[in-house]
Amino acid sequence: MVDQRIKLRHLRTFLAVARQKSVNRAASQLNISQPAVTKTIRELEELLGAVLFERDGRGIRITPQGEAFLGHAGMALSAVRQGLDAISAADAAPAVPLRVGALPTVSARIMPAAMRHFISGGPRSRIKIVTGENAVLLDQLRLGELDLVVGRLAAPEKMTGFFFEHLYSERVVFAVRTGHPLLEAGEGLFERIGAFPVLMPTRGSIIRPFVDRFFMANGMPAIQTEIETVSDGFGRAFLRDSDAVWVISEGVIARDIEDGALATLPIDTGDTKGPVGLTMRTQMEKPPGFERLLASVRRAADDLMSSEDGPMPGAV
Repeated sequence: MVDQRIKLRHLRTFLAVARQKSVNRAASQLNISQPAVTKTIRELEELLGAVLFERDGRGIRITPQGEAFLGHAGMALSAVRQGLDAISAADAAPAVPLRVGALPTVSARIMPAAMRHFISGGPRSRIKIVTGENAVLLDQLRLGELDLVVGRLAAPEKMTGFFFEHLYSERVVFAVRTGHPLLEAGEGLFERIGAFPVLMPTRGSIIRPFVDRFFMANGMPAIQTEIETVSDGFGRAFLRDSDAVWVISEGVIARDIEDGALATLPIDTGDTKGPVGLTMRTQMEKPPGFERLLASVRRAADDLMSSEDGPMPGAV
């Protein structure tokens, strides 16, 4: 039975601490005092009859009981937000409160087309699109702060409570500026990459394990200068004025390749191919317009596949 004494402030505080992994940072986010956060968490633990957090060195970590409560708390708070949005929408202009997390590989490749399809297919809508590392977006999805994540399939241990729908597959490529000396390197190309600055995906990014395995399998030489980034804006700007090599998902720089601004090195990266699609919570209250949004993203992906000459992205 639900304890009627559990309030929204309990859920907000619990989710903030779970997300920040720190009482101090949660207090700053909520704009309340640290003792107030501690008191609220203790109240919630007493109401639930369970310990939700435990000390972990200088920080804290969520307990198994806290993990079990986390997804439900996020969905409950999300449902309240959707209800408030629905009231606001009824009092003001029609709006569809949809929140989408898009990995860099799709934010430029299919999401613009998906949004055009969505806008043309129904009433006026309010949509929020955020980008970031996969781990961050999945945390937001789990907490009910996002309704959908579009991007690569996460590792199996990260998919608990989620459902994935495959749309297409793509590979990782080695991108350089047009006119880069490695484009004419011929034999021994791979062995020479380490002599140039290399932009790598961060260790928390979803494609990093694919890249690391590819390097190990192919005997990648030591990289003299390595820059970790998930910023596609920085990557494009840095490549434009340097001889750097950018290890990146093909979808991120597909338009740059088409426009002739960048080129890919002739390296067989078929082993890095992975599925791209839709990640959703297995249990969720679908907000208005959600099915139309899914259909729009599917249509954009189908259009992309239809426009490709030859094999699908990732085939080499």
